[in-house]
Amino acid sequence: MSRRTLMLAGAALPAMSWVRAQGAGFPERQVRIVSAFPAGLSPDAATRLVAERMSRSWSQPVVIEPRPGANGFLATGAVMGAPADGHTLLLASNAHFTINPALMSKLPYDPERDFVPVSLIYRAPFFLYVGANSPYQNVGQLVAAAAKSPGRISYASPYVGSPPHLGCAALAHLSGTDMMAVQFKDSGPLIASVVTGEVDFLLLTKGSAAPMARAGRLRLLAAATERRVASDPEVPTVRESGGPAGVDVQSWVGLLARRDTPPELVQRLAAEIGRASADATVRERLAAMGVDPAAGETDLAATFRRELAANAALIKRVGIRAE
Repeated sequence: MSRRTLMLAGAALPAMSWVRAQGAGFPERQVRIVSAFPAGLSPDAATRLVAERMSRSWSQPVVIEPRPGANGFLATGAVMGAPADGHTLLLASNAHFTINPALMSKLPYDPERDFVPVSLIYRAPFFLYVGANSPYQNVGQLVAAAAKSPGRISYASPYVGSPPHLGCAALAHLSGTDMMAVQFKDSGPLIASVVTGEVDFLLLTKGSAAPMARAGRLRLLAAATERRVASDPEVPTVRESGGPAGVDVQSWVGLLARRDTPPELVQRLAAEIGRASADATVRERLAAMGVDPAAGETDLAATFRRELAANAALIKRVGIRAE
């Protein structure tokens, strides 16, 4: 080995030792999770369960700071401006990292250049619901009505490009029908529009639909998935309910860090999130919310890239445009 190589290797040792030392003593202070979601919604509630266990394990506070709005730009900007030392994380979803980049020509962040995935918190499949008094008993009847009267059958969804919007647009496209999207800013009016019959159907996660479903005001027709959901094996898929094949809608929520965060810290964070998510009480409460713990999934970067490519193709196929 040359003298120059030895000198370079020696120079690198202090930096490597510093990273290992940082990982060993992490966290040194409060860990802040900047959330792209409002307080009280499922992403916030689920992450608080995990954060509480992490805080106990570390004997350091793990706090969630909601910064909703602007398609997640407020939250992503806050994390991009924080030190890359693992003490500031971003709570976001597939809408922000595998849909927005395919939907919008300009983003104030680059999913791969600016962030590294740490761990998922949960995945949640979507289900197709109609109002309790709806005449449609299955998806086949809904599609037949849309085919008979183009533009008359409507669906409620949040903002343009949200997972339920993409899913409903895919249902219309795959069934060769013309259905009308009705966008809502808040979940309350969105769900109420289907309960009252103003809008024909919507896609919701089980947790979001639970209050109205238990009250008998929403009726479940199908799982918007290609295979039956393990937690609800009696519920047919869209295809089994008379709709087209290929409708598969889910959301995930996860934690990300700045791209230049030391890998040792990312690994330590992922391991701690995994341990917290494995807690029996946490898993029980997540199940009650209608979501599936997903902290153990590996190679998230590859998963993100696959989803981004698939969403880009879907968005192009159905012709969705961001406002």
